[in-house]
Amino acid sequence: MLTDEIKAKIQSGYRQFLDYKELKPRQGQKQMIAAIANSLTNDDPDHRLSVIEAGTGTGKTVSYLIATLPIARALDKTVIVSTGTVALQEQLVNKDIPELMEACDWDYNFALVKGRGRYACNLRMEQCLDSAKARDAGVFNFENDQQFNPNAQTESLYREMWDALEDGSWSGDRDSWDTHVSDLEWRALTVDRRQCTGRRCRFVNQCPFFKARGDMEESDCIVANHDLVMADLALGGGAILPEPENCIYICDEGHRLGDTAIRHFGAECRINSTLSWLERIPKQCKGQTTLFAKDKTLAEQLPKIESEAENLYDLLAMAYPVMKDYIDRSEEFDSSFRFSHGDVGKTIRDIATQIVKHTSTWLGRLEVLEDTLSDALSDKQYPVAIADIEVFYQQAGSWLSGAERLLMLWDRLRKETKIGEAPIACWLKLDDLADGNMDISINASPIQAAEILENRLWGSCYAAVLTSATLRSLGNFNALQRETGIPSSSLFLSVAGAFDYAKAASLKVPSDAAEGNSVEQHTEYIINNLLSLIESNVGTLVLFSSKKQMEQVFDNLPKDLTKFVLIQGQYSNREMIRLHKERIDQGNTSVLLGLASFAEGVDLPGDYCRHVIIAKLPFAVPNDPLQQALAEWIEVNGGNSFFDISLPLASLRLIQAAGRLLRTETDEGTVTILDKRLVSKRYGSQLLDALPPFRREI
Repeated sequence: MLTDEIKAKIQSGYRQFLDYKELKPRQGQKQMIAAIANSLTNDDPDHRLSVIEAGTGTGKTVSYLIATLPIARALDKTVIVSTGTVALQEQLVNKDIPELMEACDWDYNFALVKGRGRYACNLRMEQCLDSAKARDAGVFNFENDQQFNPNAQTESLYREMWDALEDGSWSGDRDSWDTHVSDLEWRALTVDRRQCTGRRCRFVNQCPFFKARGDMEESDCIVANHDLVMADLALGGGAILPEPENCIYICDEGHRLGDTAIRHFGAECRINSTLSWLERIPKQCKGQTTLFAKDKTLAEQLPKIESEAENLYDLLAMAYPVMKDYIDRSEEFDSSFRFSHGDVGKTIRDIATQIVKHTSTWLGRLEVLEDTLSDALSDKQYPVAIADIEVFYQQAGSWLSGAERLLMLWDRLRKETKIGEAPIACWLKLDDLADGNMDISINASPIQAAEILENRLWGSCYAAVLTSATLRSLGNFNALQRETGIPSSSLFLSVAGAFDYAKAASLKVPSDAAEGNSVEQHTEYIINNLLSLIESNVGTLVLFSSKKQMEQVFDNLPKDLTKFVLIQGQYSNREMIRLHKERIDQGNTSVLLGLASFAEGVDLPGDYCRHVIIAKLPFAVPNDPLQQALAEWIEVNGGNSFFDISLPLASLRLIQAAGRLLRTETDEGTVTILDKRLVSKRYGSQLLDALPPFRREI
């Protein structure tokens, strides 16, 4: 129940914030605060979930924090703010939250928590620096068979990082390092949960990861991201973050939650890369047997671990030609094969059963090995140098992680889908490796996140808020509800943003536009007409659904236009935006050509973006195996995959793309859609009506 005391705390906090920022109350913001407060204090657990679409300019962050923090403290719950991007995490912790605390004079403690892979490991950094002294020892072989040999420049970078950790000028967080660090350079400095020795590590008191976790334990509110939340839920909840039943989750950028869950709970195995990894293990075992010969228990385990690795190698080698045969017989042009209804057939199921059997045994032996090495780290009388134990512990941890990934995939492949159950999407793909060789990746993924989120999040947390500027598609929450499993008993609300859309912007569809599915004609139309659509001395954002079409358009643009154009892939996204803003600040014309990542989350207020041009309706790629499997499942159950999946998804993406235009209350401009289907097809009116109420010039 929402008590008078809590209500007064929320109301006074909101008034103080408005006075501090010299703002007037916004209707949508007030609606959102009230809705969240009433939902979180409902006596019925089934009504403590709220889904709120809040248009750009509503002030979502202020709304959900002002409503939630006083209630969470009164209930002795921890607030978990989960974002879709690291960028929003940083904005919340470095700007939005400190401003709110100062404005309201509140004393809530916050912590920014990221996955282990975003933090440097002191021990690994020491190992990298030590091994760099010996050229041969400085080679790292990652699990995917990728090699890394740090050069003098990388060694210098590591020494600079080490000094910064030592003097406290750097926290060990990758995102806070001033200069660019390549993925390969960073990867050598991190460990996964299986490779980390935890409290037994001699660097535990200086460890960036454990320092961040320590801050979390003292916090009223934890700012995480969807990937970290999914990682915690995959481990049963409460392994990384507090127990779900003691938490109120706020899922900002909530439209990304379903995709994140599907990606996180998917499984993949590259056969040849895994074979190369397994092939190295017997040699690695023999090398450690000599070093740890005085530990009889460990010396007895290693030959058995070696033997199981060899058994798995033989089984995977047997699987490769079977998979290759499916790809060779495939009618797909992209060297892939999808198993209809997730049925991989008896031959693959039999191989999978054997792989699961041997992997389970191997996993058990590896866990015993890890425990033995963990005890050795604490034994001051142990006859092996601690540095050697640490290296072997990390190696054993990488074996364990690999075994767990193998087990996850092949355990899914050995099971037949039960009648009435949603199938697992299973597909094969022929991949080109960096060394010029070929590999086959096997993938198994849930087709929807509904069951995962329903069981692991909505059914276990104390309460939750799902919010974003775009949650509805085609004017309703049906697609979101089907995708994420949000119960029907939840509160569903859409509050208006702060913009007068009809006054600030117009929506245009040229009368001579081509239909987006007529690829050649449509591409030619864009090439011939883009120049006439570009406005001088301001920014234009052109969004494409196809990289191939974007590059074709760019290659055929007149030279007097290309000098103003920045195309995605030419620079990093961040650098493109910096250069674009620099041009506009100098009074020049600038045009950004981008794909999906520019259609969402890019903030270009004022003259930085006066015109958004959407090349064509953003329907999903028809050869995406996950979409194909979901469409197949819906059709089998009497649905229509186009109207149930493709159209709602296109609607959501179109709204997000159009949302790049108005970012502040003073912005104005034009959205032009160069796809005649918006007016020539019957479904076009549904897509139009779901867009913000721009002034239409069609």
